[in-house]
This record gives sequence, structure tokens and C-alpha cells, in this order.
Amino acid sequence: MVAKINVGSSLFGALAYNQQKIDQEKGRVLCSNKMTESADGNFNIHTCMADFENQLQKDIKTEKPIIHISLNPHPDDKLTNEQLSAIAQEYMEKLGYGNQPYMVYKHEDIGRHHLHIVSLRVDETGKKINDKFEHRRSKDITRGLEQKYGLRPAEKQQREAHQPQKIDLASGDVKSQIANVIKSFATGYHFQSFNEYRALLALYNIKVEEVKGVVREKQYNGLVYFATDDKGDKVGNPFKSSLFGKSVGYNAVHERSEKSKAIIKDKKFREQTKQRVAWAIKATGNRSGFESELSKQGVSVLFRENEQGRIYGATFIDHNNQCVFNGSRLGKEFSANVFNELYAHQSPFASATSNDKHQQPDMTTHSFESSSAAHRDGDNALDAVAGLLCAEAHGQDPEEEAFARRMKRKKKKQRRL
Repeated sequence: MVAKINVGSSLFGALAYNQQKIDQEKGRVLCSNKMTESADGNFNIHTCMADFENQLQKDIKTEKPIIHISLNPHPDDKLTNEQLSAIAQEYMEKLGYGNQPYMVYKHEDIGRHHLHIVSLRVDETGKKINDKFEHRRSKDITRGLEQKYGLRPAEKQQREAHQPQKIDLASGDVKSQIANVIKSFATGYHFQSFNEYRALLALYNIKVEEVKGVVREKQYNGLVYFATDDKGDKVGNPFKSSLFGKSVGYNAVHERSEKSKAIIKDKKFREQTKQRVAWAIKATGNRSGFESELSKQGVSVLFRENEQGRIYGATFIDHNNQCVFNGSRLGKEFSANVFNELYAHQSPFASATSNDKHQQPDMTTHSFESSSAAHRDGDNALDAVAGLLCAEAHGQDPEEEAFARRMKRKKKKQRRL
């Protein structure tokens, strides 16, 4: 069992995220502690807000008083709802949250059913719950629960040990390093275009290019792989795909792309990644926070920018479901124009001098729209994001409304520039 602990300041955001699963019939409340339950056995998000806020004093010093924990049993562990409830309650008790109000949700949107727990990091006096060595203690608790309930051991560390590593030029044998990465990703990840495959490899300092020509009067299509530095510039000699085998060649990669389309649709992987990205937008207010929150959720993001710092492309790599999505594929509200509106002026390239104009990885073919059309599309999509933040389906929340207003003011200010 793997436990993931996240802390934040938005109580409504944490509750709304889980309520959305319930509304979509992809989740349910398993149990709760010190929370008001209605006569029909259901929980109202506004009542839950009130129960939590009764313990949140106005003058608390803890900047992030909300804790959001996910408990993830191994997919092969078949547990009843009663067992899952008992595991969640025992986990919270041993972590030091046994006397805290909390909600335990079961998510059923993917084959691997798992739990989400929302609680407070401060007690009724405003004192912060002891969080010393919290992650270490959490691991000890989950290991104990695995033994008690006969669960499969957490394999996260083993999986990370076998995960491909970023190309390290100083380590030598670049060919073998590239082989380890591309053989794993070309057959293990899902991507719907060649550009998305390129974006995936770019995370690991690898660039791939298509090579087309005529050999002995026959059309030839192939791939060439390069190692790159951290700036995306090619380093060393190219390697033909044939050196690594057919699984990473031109035909195999394009066939994988076509098959991935059906797999992603059937297993609803797009919806899962979309929810993770939407949550990261809700939970943060700047680019570094957004990227950090995504990383905690197992998602990488690649922003492509020009020398002026304008974001003209965004690609998300979700390592949970092993899928790659260009932002626009997730929806217009996740397109490059939206992220440019939100984060362009926070780019490291915005303040770069003319003497530091390195070329970014060319991970996609992009045609710039007219500036007015691009700005108009960005405005419309930004409104869609603001709509997500307001979560109208669950009623208005002051904190989320204020965030949406800040986004709109920022949009108007940029329009005047």
C-alpha cells in the first residue's frame, strides 16, 4: 500500500474534488469521523465545510491547515468496503489524526480502487498536529497494515529503482542509456501523436527525429535518436533506431500511437489526467506551485516558450496511467494560450538577456495564430478555467470566487498592456 500526503490551504478544493467523483458515480463516502451525517446517510459538501470550519479558528498560524491523503492498495488486493474503512481509520489513528474530523472517500474511476482522506492539520485549540517525520511514520504504518491485512508490499521504491533515468552524459555509454529509456517508453506509454512521443523523451534528455528518403528507388522512413543537454541541444552522434531494435523504429512508434487512441478512450485515461491538471490549477496560484503540485500527483509538464517568454505549447506526461497529452487534447481550458495568460510573466525566459538565447527542444510543430486571435482564444479558455475554479455545481465558495476574480483582473490588466 502506498500513501501520498498533500497539504494545502483550500478546504473547498479538497472537498469539491472528491464530491465530483461522487456526482459522477465514480466514488462514494466510506466513513467519517466527527462529521454531520444527514438522515438519508449522505453528506452535504456545505455541511462538511461547516463542520471543518468549526475547528478552524480565524487566528491559526498554520498556513496550510488542510491535509489530503490518498491510500493506494496494490491492484491485486481485493478488499471489501468494511476492510478499507478499517484500514483508513487505523491509519489516521496511528498517524495522530484519530481525534480529528475527517472524511474517507473511495474512488472507483480506475481499476485500482483507492482511498482519499480529507482532514485538518490543527486541533480544536488551533495547535498544529505533530507532523515530525510524517512521511517516514506513514511508511511504517502502511507496512504494518500490509502485514495485518495480508496485503501485497508497497512496490513504489522498487518501481522507481527500475524507472528509466535522465541521460547523464558524464556517465558514458550514452547508447545504452538511450536504449533503456526508449525501449521502456515506446512500449509502455500511450501517446496519440509523434510529437507527444517526442515530448515524453525530451523529459529524459533525448530527441527523436523522423528521417525520410529514397533508398534503391524505395521510400524510406526511419527514426534517429540523439542525446541532448538540459537546454535541449543535441550532444554527440545520432543513433539510428535500427541499432535498438524494431520496437523503437518508425513503424512501431506510429502503430503504438494508433493503438493508444483506442486504449486511452476505452480506459478514460484522458479524464483522469484532466482532473489531475484541473486540481493543480485550483490548488495553486503560480507556475512553480502548479508544476510542484503536478509533480506530487505524478504528472510532468513541458512548457514550450519563445525567446520573449511566450508559452506556445504545453504537454502533460501522466506517469500514473502512462499517458502523454498535449494540453489542447485535454480541452481548450488547458491549451497553451491559457497557460500563457496565467504564467507567461513567471517564465525564466521572460527575464533572460539577449546573450542567453538557447534554443528550446523542438517538440512540436507550431504555427502562430494572429496575436488578436490567439489572445481572444486565450481569454475564452481562461474563462473556462475560472468556471472550473468556481465549481458552480456545488455552490459558490468565497475563496474560489476570489481566486476567479483575481484571474479575471489579471486578464484585463494584460489586455491593456
